[in-house]
Amino acid sequence: MSMRSPFPIPYGWFQVAWPGDVKVGQVLPLEYFDRHLALWRDDNGVPHVNDAFCPHLGAHFGHGGSVDGEELVCPFHGWRFAPDGTNTKIPYSERTNKKACVRSYPTVERNGLIMAWYHPEDAAPMWEVPEVPEFNDPENFTEPVTRDYRVEAPWQELAENGVDSAHFRYVHHTDEVPELEAYEMDGPFSHMRSRQRFPTPRGVVDGRIDADSYGPGFSVIHFSGIVDTVLMGCNVPLSDSACHMRFTFCVRKLGDDAALNSTVGQAFVDEIHKQVQEDKPIWENKAHLVRPALADTDGPFTKFRRWAAQFYAEGVDDSALVYEPQGSYPAELIETASRKHGSDPFANT
Repeated sequence: MSMRSPFPIPYGWFQVAWPGDVKVGQVLPLEYFDRHLALWRDDNGVPHVNDAFCPHLGAHFGHGGSVDGEELVCPFHGWRFAPDGTNTKIPYSERTNKKACVRSYPTVERNGLIMAWYHPEDAAPMWEVPEVPEFNDPENFTEPVTRDYRVEAPWQELAENGVDSAHFRYVHHTDEVPELEAYEMDGPFSHMRSRQRFPTPRGVVDGRIDADSYGPGFSVIHFSGIVDTVLMGCNVPLSDSACHMRFTFCVRKLGDDAALNSTVGQAFVDEIHKQVQEDKPIWENKAHLVRPALADTDGPFTKFRRWAAQFYAEGVDDSALVYEPQGSYPAELIETASRKHGSDPFANT
């Protein structure tokens, strides 16, 4: 079978859960990075992520495992492990087994997210997850609203949308192609600034979309113009050809009217959700072209791809030039506000 893309799984910080997904003393099974994992919260409330299988005889911690204090307990023979994966107790032996170590993943709970660091060679974190002020300001911003999606495409295909200004016009029917004012890279960080015109029932509204990315798994996107909205976009690889994308939104409060805040914020979140539904069949059915035939007015695809390449520790083998999807993923006809109120980009062409 041919490869879906030339990209291995990237390294970085990735959202593996929302805090409410795992309770104190609970162990949950996860499947990310093309491996089985166990997410657990110790008795002090601190979350941890480890590989799923006990090094003793292979039991899965996420299916019947438990927590005792700050230790993960195997459901098969009761072996205990510290968060760093070292064996701390064998209940029927006077000794521990120093070779019995469970791989651990640095984990932080921040901005209402649980994030884990993944690197194929087990390298330590190379940057930190920043605190996002709006998600820590309940006085001025609404409670978070969340959405999540499984996408049968590699992370990079989704992230490339950020520099593809033209697709907003032709996929989402925005009134015109957004103006990309700046796209800057700073090591593992990137910063995009753009002007956008949003079609609405009351006409076109001038606005902005400004995005900051911290590696491949965490982006903070500010939308302004209709209502100030902040989106944390998190993308975690399920494998090298599929990913789990989570969105967490908050909206600037419009005074003390809770119903108005909820209505306006929900409408904007619903619009972004519908636009993802428009993007999804494009991502899933498109081929990856190593050398795309670009227009002179296309966005900075080459610049983005250079930035993205740093997150593949194993390197990228792009010798095939064309990488095709391994299935067919039908599109659903979605009526977004942009499609309803914007002009038809394919008319008179």
